[in-house]
Amino acid sequence: MKNVTKLFMLAVFVAFMTSCAMHTGYMNNSASLSDANFSYVSQSISGSAETMHVFGIGGLEKQALVEEAKAEMLKNNPLQPNQALANVTVNWKNSFLIVVMISKVTVTADVVEFK
Repeated sequence: MKNVTKLFMLAVFVAFMTSCAMHTGYMNNSASLSDANFSYVSQSISGSAETMHVFGIGGLEKQALVEEAKAEMLKNNPLQPNQALANVTVNWKNSFLIVVMISKVTVTADVVEFK
């Protein structure tokens, strides 16, 4: 009987310690690249932001997270005159652990310079 109880407790512990994750994302072209009047300065610059919700309470909203990630990206890679972001992607990772949800957003872009 002790072994059954220990096995049950182990199963409950493992069930509570497992988590799930979900990845989503989208791509947005923010610069007009229809003519050959540009060159790539940097590729795949990125910034990220993360928030935690416990019982659905706390953390930032989606729009604020995206703005925070974009601000970090531009802080680390400031744009110069005649430069613009192109091929902007926004990727989300939501991790769930019982009553806790952690959302992480990563914004990635290329920097182009117009002639």
